[in-house]
Amino acid sequence: MGRMSATPAAQPRRKVLLAAPRGYCAGVDRAVIAVEKALEQYGAPVYVRHEIVHNKYVVKTLEKKGAIFVEETEEVPEGNIVIFSAHGVAPVVHEEAQRGRLATIDATCPLVTKVHKEAVRFAKEDYDILLIGHEGHEEVIGTSGEAPEHIQLVDGPKDVANVEVRDPDKVVWLSQTTLSVDETMETVDALKGRFPNLLSPPSDDICYATQNRQQAVKQMGAQADLVIVVGSRNSSNSKRLVEVALGAGAAASYLVDYADEIDEAWLAGVATVGVTSGASVPEILVDGVLEWLAARGYEDVETVTAAEESIAFSLPKELRRDLRAEARAATER
Repeated sequence: MGRMSATPAAQPRRKVLLAAPRGYCAGVDRAVIAVEKALEQYGAPVYVRHEIVHNKYVVKTLEKKGAIFVEETEEVPEGNIVIFSAHGVAPVVHEEAQRGRLATIDATCPLVTKVHKEAVRFAKEDYDILLIGHEGHEEVIGTSGEAPEHIQLVDGPKDVANVEVRDPDKVVWLSQTTLSVDETMETVDALKGRFPNLLSPPSDDICYATQNRQQAVKQMGAQADLVIVVGSRNSSNSKRLVEVALGAGAAASYLVDYADEIDEAWLAGVATVGVTSGASVPEILVDGVLEWLAARGYEDVETVTAAEESIAFSLPKELRRDLRAEARAATER
């Protein structure tokens, strides 16, 4: 009697779980449109202090249209227009622009502006303000500059032991808007262990878009073998999405700017790929990743929806004025 041939095991169906919401948030959309409108309205060049948002593709696209990105306000020639990025700037930067006789467009995300206003208010009430965030991040620098004598940075739970305050009964926490919700609350809990009367801000400072994108990844990560996050390496919220995916149970997660950065070796033994993108990523880059995956057998795409978003912010009011004329007038005074 001949040996029976073994039946090959059925291959699991390859599919993609696509997170929703993903990509552009209202603050990023507003900032990018502000640069585009300024170029249309006033003509090139328009200067932008720091990257308008943390995304390589967006920056390169705007550069091709005539935007010039600079690190410091002093690099902008007198009598020109400078746009402040979505991450916000400290008051000293506004003063630098005024001294340089520059017309300004403030593209700071309104949710970041809210944190700035909270910092100013609590400083006036003489609170010690504990700002939860990552050292060196532009948003943290901008918020700290609103009340430098009252604010100290707390860079995660490990930093809590170093905090010193004048009065433990007069302490409040604020946070960088793009952090992981879980990491922030872990830091807050550790701070409350030291300062039981720690005051929380009047509203949650972690932005709705950051929370929604992280929630979608949590739902998706539990079902995915691999999660690909589209975003740049200097994007705080994009990097957090990788961490959230791994924390949710994904076996692997990687951050890529473009589809051609994906390593085919990542797909070995992978049936389900999760895909999402950071809040500063245009959808064209996600489409590129989906096409790349489809060409390798991952054609079936299923959307995982955590929330519906309908928030939109009005454009900066400065775009309704003749800024070129204002800048010229400033140089003549």
